[in-house]
Amino acid sequence: MKYVDEFREPEKAKAILREIEKLSTLSLKNHNAPIKIMEVCGGHTHSIFKYGIEEILPDVVELIHGPGCPVCVMPKGRLDDAIAISQNSNVIFATFGDAMRVPGSTTSLLQAKAQGADIRMVYSPLDSLQIARDNPKKEVVFFALGFETTAPSTAFTILQAESEKLNNFSMFCNHVLVIPALKALLNNPDLQLDGFIGPGHVSMVIGTDPYKFISEQYHKPIVVSGFEPLDILQSIWMLLQQLVENRCEVENQYNRVVQEAGNRVALTAINKVFTVRENFAWRGLGDIPESGFKIRPEYAQFDAELKFTIPNQKIADHKACKCGEILKGVMKPWQCKVFGTACTPQTPIGACMVSSEGACAAYYKYGQSRRSKSKVKSQKSKVTTP
Repeated sequence: MKYVDEFREPEKAKAILREIEKLSTLSLKNHNAPIKIMEVCGGHTHSIFKYGIEEILPDVVELIHGPGCPVCVMPKGRLDDAIAISQNSNVIFATFGDAMRVPGSTTSLLQAKAQGADIRMVYSPLDSLQIARDNPKKEVVFFALGFETTAPSTAFTILQAESEKLNNFSMFCNHVLVIPALKALLNNPDLQLDGFIGPGHVSMVIGTDPYKFISEQYHKPIVVSGFEPLDILQSIWMLLQQLVENRCEVENQYNRVVQEAGNRVALTAINKVFTVRENFAWRGLGDIPESGFKIRPEYAQFDAELKFTIPNQKIADHKACKCGEILKGVMKPWQCKVFGTACTPQTPIGACMVSSEGACAAYYKYGQSRRSKSKVKSQKSKVTTP
């Protein structure tokens, strides 16, 4: 890749779109309308809205927004645990900006900061390590979240903390795994999908091999995609090509970045520092077995869950908020009654409206004025083509 513009050329997009229109018609011979394709990653969701991809697709192709936002899938109970840690008088709590305004059961990290907690926004876990060096008499805790994409940087930071013997540093680990989440979605009888746009950043770490169960066990095609508009359009074209040819394979559109076996250095660091939890609670998806990381006993001195007392309670979401249903792909943001009214980026009720990868935030930022058109399109796409 020489220039990003190469992946945003309008004429190439129009050419791919013409092929998508042809294939979508042909694929209806084997599949009823709508043809439902889920983009798993929140980064894809934002690109789709930003570039208006959803609106230019044929009506028979429906994009379903998946649970690929790590801040969104975190349940309120874990937010409450993070806030409880941050409120210790001797703690400096470091977090990514996305998590600051996510509401817990009674407050948020941003509100806790306003009330006196020492909470600092960082851009990397290594930033929190520097805070620990600068404040040796304070306990510095980093709020570690994300899919496998960010887990390597967390692992490397713990290894660096061990080498420097920074005993005043720890992490509240909330890393989650994409494969168990996909299995939970595929086992959901309320969600009927025809294919997946696979996450590009996660796949950069884990590779494409782990997705083989989707084609082999569930007989669904998946195409790992980049994030530029031509990437996403090409991935949709590749999925439709599989459907027309009645194939179910794992294909890699993002081969300029993603390798079949993933990043071995990153995977080695992850396996050295983390082990898999028995269960982890996901907003909307509930408890999913073996779907999260925890810090290995060898690095227990860096585990904030062992250093601090936390509530560790399950908290139900706000009754009016449909974030869980949106994360499961069974509801669109505009179908939530509080979307854009009581729930906005300024006054969020649910996590999907807060995070930069949340579907509600993307829809509000790029698509609120087109809500009526999307509604009509969604209703039209429910008509089964004979």
